[in-house]
Amino acid sequence: MLRCLFLLLAITVAQVSDAEAEPTSAAGDDLFTSYCTACHGPDARGASASATFIGADLTKMSERRDGVWPTLEVMSIIDGYLTPNAERADMPVIEALSQGPSMDFDTGNGQRAKVPERLVAIVMYLESIQSPAPERYVP
Repeated sequence: MLRCLFLLLAITVAQVSDAEAEPTSAAGDDLFTSYCTACHGPDARGASASATFIGADLTKMSERRDGVWPTLEVMSIIDGYLTPNAERADMPVIEALSQGPSMDFDTGNGQRAKVPERLVAIVMYLESIQSPAPERYVP
């Protein structure tokens, strides 16, 4: 009986640890507030308080792609993979999003990759604020 109790406790602890490790849209919201509002505004519509640079309306990314949410493209834009060797005046690379723990990520095209949890969280947040909501998803 005692052995079963310890096993149950171990399984419960493992499940709680796994749940805490998953990035969430709420964590992405916090990251967005910290790193993106200066250019994209607090509502992600592109109106910044600084007025020195107005970023894109991030609530319409899916709409601009005919209802498709391109997860890997959004990750690439944020992380700088699309132009890794060039300065990007329109979108700075935010190194803090690449720091911290990584997670096993299903790319949607049959591949798995280690991806920073912060990057996944902010992409989840951006997906959650699309207006209208995405109709289709591509890797």
